Amino acid sequence: MLFDSFLKQKMHFLFFKTFMLFQTFEGNVNSEGVVRHELQYAILARYIRFIPVDWSREGRIGVRLELYGCSYWADVISFDGHGVISYRFRSKKLKIVKDVISLKFRTTAGNGVLLHGEGQQGDYISLELHRARLLLSINLGSNQNGSIQGHTAVTSGSLLDDDHWHSVVIERYRRNVNFTLDHHTQQFRTNGEFDHLDLDYEISFGGLPVSVKPTSGGKENFVGCMEGITYNGENITSLVRRKKVDTTSFRNLTFSCAESNTSPVFFNSTSFLRLPGQTDSDTLSVSLSFRTWNPNGLLMFTALADGWVELGLTEGKITVYMNVTQKKNTRIDISSSSGLNDGQWHSVHLNALENYAMLTVDGDEASTVRTAIPIQIQTGGTYYFGGYFLQTNTRSHQRSFQGCMQMIHIDDHLVDLKAVEQGLIGTFENVSLDMCAIIDRCVPNHCEHNGHCSQTWDAFTCNCSGTGYTGATCHTSLYQQSCEEYKHQGKSSASYWIDPDGSGSINPFRVHCDMTEDVVWTSLRNDLSPQTSVSSADKGNAVLQISYNMTDEQMLSVTSSAEYCEQYVAYACRMSRLLNSPDGVPFTWWLGRANEKHSYWGGSGPGIQKCACGIEHNCTDPKHYCNCDADLRAWKEDSGLLVYKDHLPVSQVVVGDTSRAGSEAKLTVGPLRCRGDSNFWNAASFTSPASYLHYPSLRDETSTDVSFYFKTSSTHGVFLEILGSTSFLHIELRAGSVVLFSFGIGTEKMELSVRSPVPLNDDQWHRVEAEKNIKEAVLQLNGQHRMVRPTTLQGHAKPELYSDLSVGASSGQRGFLGCMRALKINGVTFDLEERAKGTPGVNPGCQGHCNSYRMHCRNGGKCVEQYNGYSCDCSLTAYDGPFCTDDVGGYFETGTLVRYDLLPEGGPFALKDVKSLSGVGVSSEANLTQEELVFSFSTYSAPSILVYISSRTQDYLAVVVRHNGTLQIRYSLGGLTEPYTIDVDHRNMANGQPHFVNITRNLREIRLQLDHYPVSTYMLPEASDTQFTLVKSIFLGKVFETGQIDPILIERYNTPGFMGCLSRVQFNSVAPLKAALRSNIAAPVSTHGILVPSNCGASPLTISPMASAKDPWHIEAGAVFNLNEDKFSGDGVDRNSAVIGGIISVVIFSVLCIMVFVIRHMFRHKGSYHTNEAKGADSADSADAAIIVNDPAFTETIDESKKEWFI
Repeated sequence: MLFDSFLKQKMHFLFFKTFMLFQTFEGNVNSEGVVRHELQYAILARYIRFIPVDWSREGRIGVRLELYGCSYWADVISFDGHGVISYRFRSKKLKIVKDVISLKFRTTAGNGVLLHGEGQQGDYISLELHRARLLLSINLGSNQNGSIQGHTAVTSGSLLDDDHWHSVVIERYRRNVNFTLDHHTQQFRTNGEFDHLDLDYEISFGGLPVSVKPTSGGKENFVGCMEGITYNGENITSLVRRKKVDTTSFRNLTFSCAESNTSPVFFNSTSFLRLPGQTDSDTLSVSLSFRTWNPNGLLMFTALADGWVELGLTEGKITVYMNVTQKKNTRIDISSSSGLNDGQWHSVHLNALENYAMLTVDGDEASTVRTAIPIQIQTGGTYYFGGYFLQTNTRSHQRSFQGCMQMIHIDDHLVDLKAVEQGLIGTFENVSLDMCAIIDRCVPNHCEHNGHCSQTWDAFTCNCSGTGYTGATCHTSLYQQSCEEYKHQGKSSASYWIDPDGSGSINPFRVHCDMTEDVVWTSLRNDLSPQTSVSSADKGNAVLQISYNMTDEQMLSVTSSAEYCEQYVAYACRMSRLLNSPDGVPFTWWLGRANEKHSYWGGSGPGIQKCACGIEHNCTDPKHYCNCDADLRAWKEDSGLLVYKDHLPVSQVVVGDTSRAGSEAKLTVGPLRCRGDSNFWNAASFTSPASYLHYPSLRDETSTDVSFYFKTSSTHGVFLEILGSTSFLHIELRAGSVVLFSFGIGTEKMELSVRSPVPLNDDQWHRVEAEKNIKEAVLQLNGQHRMVRPTTLQGHAKPELYSDLSVGASSGQRGFLGCMRALKINGVTFDLEERAKGTPGVNPGCQGHCNSYRMHCRNGGKCVEQYNGYSCDCSLTAYDGPFCTDDVGGYFETGTLVRYDLLPEGGPFALKDVKSLSGVGVSSEANLTQEELVFSFSTYSAPSILVYISSRTQDYLAVVVRHNGTLQIRYSLGGLTEPYTIDVDHRNMANGQPHFVNITRNLREIRLQLDHYPVSTYMLPEASDTQFTLVKSIFLGKVFETGQIDPILIERYNTPGFMGCLSRVQFNSVAPLKAALRSNIAAPVSTHGILVPSNCGASPLTISPMASAKDPWHIEAGAVFNLNEDKFSGDGVDRNSAVIGGIISVVIFSVLCIMVFVIRHMFRHKGSYHTNEAKGADSADSADAAIIVNDPAFTETIDESKKEWFI
């Protein structure tokens, strides 16, 4: 092995070591000399690394190395663009299931066919260069109606017209293909359903045979060299040398690869090349080829005798600026073409003579631009290429060119760049001769998820529009992982895009999220309309395909993480049997996940050929297990829920009994509904700072992202770390408010930190998102606080196999202490709960989990997560206590009042937009169309005002106790001459007992509930307004208000005032009595008189409601009572006492009789019978129903003949 070195000064290189001894090689000391070293032994290697160990300090550093291998026999064929090798098969047609094709090529052309073969049935295989990239096209067959399209196209590589050797290997087995270019392999499957490649007669290399050219679209033949062509074990180049194949199309067949006559020049941002030309000539002719990624740059500049000419690239277009000073700085602009900064070679020719100028781009004479010149030009004789840095008045304002040039012509003469390199002509600065150091930064494409990559000479950018992802490399999903996560962001029921695997391979998709219940339902809708009519012809089956507008992978991502899934199915029939029960072959079946066939119906389970009525024993015909199996002429229906989620969703239903005369059927398949997200709530508790969870090694991708939720009371600790031999990744909590993200590759290390304005060790859930990619590193906390830093390229392009992942700290540092959940790395959710089982110091789940565990916050209290439990926030309720169940009340002495100002003078409205106990929202404005008033009271005094709510207008709401102890609700919302009143005349509320009142209004509808009695509904008159305008204050016990007040309230009920207990007082989200009794609550509340805290005995009543027929206090709607508030019947009390005494006597006698009967029964049945039935079986209607309830996965058939009777 030999190698030569060309250096600008003396350098020493450490080249290789033999027998553990290092050898160094000296380089040359000038720019032209060559130093050759011959190695004693041959070396077998894929890569050679040169390490400079010393160099002279004189001048600049530079190196050029050439490596020569050992001589070997190479079958090289040179292609001139006309010759094509045609390899004819031994048989006229080949039906091939496996192919192996390999070759090496070298070219300076960006387009050309490398190989092509096709068959008369439409099959083909083609490999071609297109815009200096390899394009492999395969079609294993398409059918005539076009329903099966087999065309598959894959591209690989970039800038392959670099005059270097490139190796290609194509391996196909059936539809699986490995496409390898320069040791980079792409694996893919061809489209369609066929496995064989059917080729006719031949396969060609270097171009298309003459027979197929008319249908090929005029593709160019290959120009360059090929080596080592093999096709399914046949060495094609060897056959060519031995004249075993047809080569008649070659003009001059040669078995060598001539060196290219082109010599490129590479320019950076500080380079220029100065070349001489003709002086005082009336003709200016300059042409060149260039390639670049930058949209702007100076290609050529020359000074004229009077003025100057500039040829450049502006926004991807070729532009020519001519400044003629003789004509008072006349400026002439010419532009042509666009998008020339695409990295491809483009040619440009500028010719100015006599009184006109012509500009031709890419040799397209038809698009040549011509323009007139006011004077005849006179050349200056000096031409600058790539840049112009002399400090003159005519200095160009164009940016310097970054890219490559070749084939430079001045005055129609090709410039000899070898002579330029030897210093014989021209000068140059910072250029690289005989090389083009262009790099395609978009190959491989670092823009993920089909993001569009664009680039300049120094960097690339990603356009993520329409992908559903964001970030520097389109790595981060724009959407949440599930409906569960949307709910915890405060979203309401609607359609949302979800991305279950985040940055993973599954694309986002749209679902409907139902958040009206305590649990969140995810609905995946299909395209089958309800009650779709089913018909079949020729006594065949009717097949109904059901599509969900998403892939099977997307569907599986929802069902696999769901706790429960269901899908409603219904079959309405008239003389159309369904399952042909009990023992027949089912007429109807359906396909679920993985196209598995199932013959059970909604309401039943796997392995049980029944419908819901067969499980519940209430079918139309007891002999059958489905209503439709009775084959009746009347319409019947079998419906129910399919709940075995591993079988869902329903993708196809086959109906087999609709072809008979009179048979009709209608099918309904509802949306797939799933609840719960086990990935979102997958949690573990770390109880020791030395504990951690261990996971196997992870491969570092080009982009790596980590996200999780945590809560802790500790000020610091390591969340996770991944340590490798040359790399690491580390996330930790510091100082209780800082999250630190650090990673390193090789000698590089990068660190990002985000500080929270509030403590993070507050036992609340916080979210951490960290990402590193080839362009930047990002750390985000709680979706708000964010830090971004650019990363360097070193070490990021090649993934490295990391060592084990440790959740917690395994390297001796203090680990995380608290709860962590929803840990996801590169789209993969880690099962913390499963790994925590059996791990010391780590427990599965997280105590205090507000959603996964039963929580006991009542009366609208908000559950707050804690490290070792949870607490209830009762601030927006009228209750106190650990579970918001303790009544807050007060005893009012005569004349005592509590005032709470909702709308202070000149101030904003106090009510906020929060949900009240019943879910009624409160507008942030002072005008209400719905409100809820809840309170409890007990008193002996009457009359009195319990609650009065005033306004800036004459609107008000009042609840009063009248003289006879009955309750009255008064609404005055305008539009009526008198307030609308609701009189509860049939109950004496002033009896010293606690009473509960709930008044809810929505527009005109008023719902009233007293104690445990049924809700009564009332309607405001049509003349009444529905808006409670400018709500101002809440008064409890007595009214003390300025302005106009209803005189009846003041005269009848306000004096002397309420005396008794009030508790649980809440108006929408405001608890005025609680604010008055709790000194730690800052609120616009004031108290006059004596108010003593008391719960008033207002415990929740446990008496269940009576039926209307048995309720002695029940009054039929429309009944009119003629009660006098001022008069009471004295003997009425005596009659009531007599009735009550009689009732008590009857009850005591009944209880004694029941006790005697129970004792006799117990002595008759002395034994006891115990069973091992599953929980829930005792409430099931039958054994089948019990099995379905307790085990939806039950697959055994139930034998109806086995029954037991107990006597």
